[in-house]
Amino acid sequence: MEELLPHDIIESILERLDVKTLLKFTTVSKQWKSTIIRCRSFQTRQMLHRKQSGKTDVVLVYDGYTYYYDSSPRIEVLRTLVVGSTVSVKIPTNWEKKFYLICNTSCDGLICLSDRYDSSIVVNPTTRWHRTIPPCNYQLEAFWRKIRQPSLGFGKDKIKGTYKAVWLYNSVEFGLKNKSITTCEVFDFTTNAWRYVVPASPYLIHEKQGPVYCDGSLHWLTAGGETNVLSLDLHTEIFQVIPQPPFLHDSYHGLYTPNLAMCSLDDRLCLSDRIGPEQVMWSFDSEDKTWNKIYSVDQRTYAWSRNNMWKKLTPLSVLGKDKLLFYDGESSDGPLVAFDLRTKYYDIAYKCKLEAYNVLCYVPSLISIL
Repeated sequence: MEELLPHDIIESILERLDVKTLLKFTTVSKQWKSTIIRCRSFQTRQMLHRKQSGKTDVVLVYDGYTYYYDSSPRIEVLRTLVVGSTVSVKIPTNWEKKFYLICNTSCDGLICLSDRYDSSIVVNPTTRWHRTIPPCNYQLEAFWRKIRQPSLGFGKDKIKGTYKAVWLYNSVEFGLKNKSITTCEVFDFTTNAWRYVVPASPYLIHEKQGPVYCDGSLHWLTAGGETNVLSLDLHTEIFQVIPQPPFLHDSYHGLYTPNLAMCSLDDRLCLSDRIGPEQVMWSFDSEDKTWNKIYSVDQRTYAWSRNNMWKKLTPLSVLGKDKLLFYDGESSDGPLVAFDLRTKYYDIAYKCKLEAYNVLCYVPSLISIL
């Protein structure tokens, strides 16, 4: 084929194929292997083709024991699923006997799994590539103090194309010897070491809402006063507060509510707020610096209120033009729920008998961090 077609034409054909097929094609020739495994521009184009295919891919990360008939406990770490399929695929790992927490958002097909006091792991669930991140200073301090930690953030510097892991925590609450009320540590993959970002955030953060990556920045909800959205630009490493969403009214003053959820939908930062059975989603326009109401769903077609308490459905993805995908962590039927914007009804998108899991959307890719 190399003699019949120029290599750029071959690349244009290959980048439209799925990752598993491409990995098989690495044995065709050295040039094909180099393109598929080492060429970042090819990998990026292939990922964009997958993103535009209309398929929604989900990774399920288990954080609890599952029991079989012999009652012997074990931990299943990773499974992947294409929404619409009835079968998930187990991803073998070499850390099956350990709990991990998952970062709220994926980046270029990579997910980040964090440990409370030990090393974290960046994983490509499609190629099964992974890289270990050593514990930061805060994790070592938290181990001895046995204090509850916030969530790890993971994302990419859009300008340089480098990936970063970030711990932002309220140092003042734990009696750490810092002048700032918060401390920020960033992991540099090129040096394989952690470093401090100074100045850190001048605002306390809500630890129950993990950071969300979107458009080159990580985002947190602030605490200790008026609730705002805090942003860290992963290129400049400067914190700023973005304009307040219009629905963050007085009831959110200094408090975290489980009805409020932050996420990324269609590569835009979104906030979901539920009042009674109505769940409303707002999207942030980074150019106009404004929040726009994009979706409103009514839970009364999905669940009944128990003591006037409605479910917390976490938005995961937009399915086509007329459906939303949610994660229901309380359902006994399955974790994935699809809401039809036309009929206003819900369907179970995937049934899962395992009791302990977290769910994240991602785009299958060939990308790794060298």
